[in-house]
Amino acid sequence: MTVTNTEHFGIARKIVSNMTSESWETIPHACVTYDADVTKFFDVLKEINSSVENGKKITVNTAILRVIVEGLRFCPKMNGHIKFNRKLVRGTVETIKNIDISMPVILKNGEMMTINMHNMESKTMSQMRDSISDSMERANNSDMNEVMFEVSMDNTVQGLKHGKILQTLYRLIGSKTGKYKVRTLSGKAKRDYYNIPQSERLTKHDIEQGTITVSNLGSIYRGRKGECTILEIIPPQLVAIGVGAAQKKPICTDDGAVGTALILPLTIAFDHRALDMGDIVPFMQKLDAIFRSPEILKSWL
Repeated sequence: MTVTNTEHFGIARKIVSNMTSESWETIPHACVTYDADVTKFFDVLKEINSSVENGKKITVNTAILRVIVEGLRFCPKMNGHIKFNRKLVRGTVETIKNIDISMPVILKNGEMMTINMHNMESKTMSQMRDSISDSMERANNSDMNEVMFEVSMDNTVQGLKHGKILQTLYRLIGSKTGKYKVRTLSGKAKRDYYNIPQSERLTKHDIEQGTITVSNLGSIYRGRKGECTILEIIPPQLVAIGVGAAQKKPICTDDGAVGTALILPLTIAFDHRALDMGDIVPFMQKLDAIFRSPEILKSWL
């Protein structure tokens, strides 16, 4: 076996690998796929954008996020956190009023970062567009190692508060020693960076845990066919939603006619400790209603 390259985990990869490992070790995942007929939906979105200047158009990502928010308002059980003690078989589920969407994005340098889009339940589509644009601009001005180190230190402190002394010790050894040491800014570079106003860069508030994760998988490879079959739920969240790439597919209408439609596949993964399939049905029913009557988009501007 010939090794061509060895790359040690940086802080971003450390955090992602730790969170996803915890996800699969602790959460019994259940998944359902949902095919949205967005033929008329895209037509309405195109009509909306036809009279809007460049830079102010509503993207497909923003419009679908708004649809998901409506679904969550109709099905609030999906927007929450779980606490579960397996040894004592004790658990609680907290339904959360504000919808804070953890949204993975790819930065201009190619790095992936999950940003928290706070309070999306109270925003119009235009406000959502502006909020996402502002977060992306600040993300591209940020040093990801510094931001994620802040989050990592906060997680460490929280772990200590909950008595996870051994886990904290291992993390400190893993991040502060040898060739695996996490390298952050120092000296003048650090002072210069933290002199940048927080309004122009990300802080740990921008990447802290949200109430639900929504990943636009279709934006990574727009020509992709098929759908995501499973994705990880980030604890303590209850649900993760993957949005695929729109694609033309053959359909059979209710009256038996055969034709084609533009289909946007969604994948909904949920924590089976807290939710059953029946709990997800109201969310899908709300999406059904929106995609049947997409003119409602105009009232969300």
